[in-house]
Amino acid sequence: MRLRLRLAPLCAAFLLALPAAHAHEVAPGHGDVELIPRDALFGNPERAGVQLSPDGRTLSWIAPLDGVMNVWVAPADDPARARPVTRDDARGIRNYFWTYRPDVLLYLRDTGGDEDFHLYAVDIASGQARDLTPYENTTAQVVGVSHLRPDEILVGMNDRDPRWHDLYRVDLASGARTLVERNTMEFASYLADAEYAVRLAIKARPDGGNDILVPDGRGGWSRSDTIPFEDALTTQPTRFTTDGGTLYLVDSRERNTSALFAIDMGSGRRTLVAEDPRADIGQALTDPRTGRVQAASVNYLREEWKVLDPAIAADLERLEALGPGEASINTRTLDDRTWIVAYSAAEAPLVYYRYDRPSGELTRLFSARPALDGKPLVPMWPKEIRARDGLTLVSYLTLPPGADLDRDGRADRPVPMVLLVHGGPWARDEYGYSSYDQWLANRGYAVLSVNFRGSAGFGKDFIAAGDREWGRKMHDDLIDAVQWAVDNGVTERDRVAIMGGSYGGYATLAGLAFTPDVFRCGVDIVGPSNLNTLLATVPPYWASFFEQLARRVGDPRTEEGRALLTERSPLTHVDRIRRPLLIGQGANDPRVKQAESDQIVQAMQSKEIPVTYVLFPDEGHGFARPENSKAFNAVTEGFLAECLGGRAQPIGDDFSGSSISVPAGADGVPGLEDALRAHRQSIRR
Repeated sequence: MRLRLRLAPLCAAFLLALPAAHAHEVAPGHGDVELIPRDALFGNPERAGVQLSPDGRTLSWIAPLDGVMNVWVAPADDPARARPVTRDDARGIRNYFWTYRPDVLLYLRDTGGDEDFHLYAVDIASGQARDLTPYENTTAQVVGVSHLRPDEILVGMNDRDPRWHDLYRVDLASGARTLVERNTMEFASYLADAEYAVRLAIKARPDGGNDILVPDGRGGWSRSDTIPFEDALTTQPTRFTTDGGTLYLVDSRERNTSALFAIDMGSGRRTLVAEDPRADIGQALTDPRTGRVQAASVNYLREEWKVLDPAIAADLERLEALGPGEASINTRTLDDRTWIVAYSAAEAPLVYYRYDRPSGELTRLFSARPALDGKPLVPMWPKEIRARDGLTLVSYLTLPPGADLDRDGRADRPVPMVLLVHGGPWARDEYGYSSYDQWLANRGYAVLSVNFRGSAGFGKDFIAAGDREWGRKMHDDLIDAVQWAVDNGVTERDRVAIMGGSYGGYATLAGLAFTPDVFRCGVDIVGPSNLNTLLATVPPYWASFFEQLARRVGDPRTEEGRALLTERSPLTHVDRIRRPLLIGQGANDPRVKQAESDQIVQAMQSKEIPVTYVLFPDEGHGFARPENSKAFNAVTEGFLAECLGGRAQPIGDDFSGSSISVPAGADGVPGLEDALRAHRQSIRR
């Protein structure tokens, strides 16, 4: 469950029981700050995902076509001649990439958020599109795209058995597939080299660890290495060099944070490439032709790059000169002469550049959201917060303009605060532009995001500290962060809301049920309310990961495990909820089923505890369609304004084109009933 989302309900009866001294007080002088329209923050970006074809001839990006995100292409030297090459008229396309076959790109698309992602190939010259995985209930996994095999790709498909992906070579011209590996041994994944020779497979063990297997030369497999349970989330082979001679491995065994190693496949010699005692090695830059790693990143407070190949040192220095934010490399041409670079800072949305390596020239191409140019965006400040047992929690604080006039990252006086909790939980918050942080800060709230124990990126010990601690020490970390904010003058004890999606949604429900006096209200988006039913309904293709879930959350197969899951479920303690709650759910969510929200809404209604429930029939684990995202955020904004006293833009026409429905509690949010009466539901899958 990986997600970062938001939602919230409201009830006037609840508010009457809350302290009213600060009901409509925001940061001093904040009323003079321009109210940034929600459409500018959450509507379609003007351009996103800018890439360059491997041969450098064609520039591509995702942009709206009749209001729906589609792939556009243009000659690399003439972006003004852009044209759309896809014609999606429903959910839109958000994930695409180039192949090495000239003029052919791929994109992934599911239906209504069900995560059954089909893989499509588009010939941009002819305009022909082909579904390469035309099978029902199938989730495609792209395993290999290589310049040595430009006319075919490797794809995993689970149409034979929903739990396990068989491996196929797929011809990009005809769409024909050829079986490479029939996955009868219940492998979690395969790793192939640039010639599409399958060199490794990963298989989950009964104890939650993994085995690394290699072909034995007789049609079978033999074990070559073992990854213990405690290292399974922080250790994995990542890729081979193009010649197949070196394997790169991210490894936390016999250490805490994962480091990058290179293994010589001939001698077996293992060489340390990059490490950092503060955090795991994250991304890597690799040479497009050789596949050799040239730089690796580590992200503690902010992302830092370690240069491993002097040949690109000067290039990375030029990118650093773009500004105090962070630059990332979207694509590199096969000859490595041209890069597409994306730059942003917390207070500056993405800007795309073309970088010519021979000359060192950076050419500005596009802004992702030009509607935000000149708007009152604010910085994000990394913080280290100490938990009650001494653990350090890397966190990020965003302050509204009126609360930090000198922009030093310290509050001038207390303001209402939203504790924004990330999903996963084996994910993390990080520095950078966030439409949600900017939105909430613009409305007058401080925003605090906390990497509680169990978050990923800070070593295996930090992850293990969250094992079987859902609703306990993981939640204590959030409470400790709230206390830090109070102690440091960011907010006051009775002016804090909690909000999040997926695990963050669970944390919201847990916050209102387990610590009912800490939060003034909560916004839960696709959060599980019953951990027993959550683990009983995980997608079938998560089979290889189930032991990790059982050992880190609670084992539903044992009496002791079921008791733990019951005790840690907000549903069990629903009668303790007494603060306003808003719940948002996608009807097609394959990870956190709609029943998770239905259960707690029904339980609250049976106990006459008010709740507002927003349901989208064409969404899954989060709200992908911008129309739905805007609609939900319009509801959330009104809810938070009533709860915390911040500013609010009226709902207006922000329901237009959305599928929003409100099965319960529409009267709990000001203006919601009127907006629904005027709305015509639009469902697009």
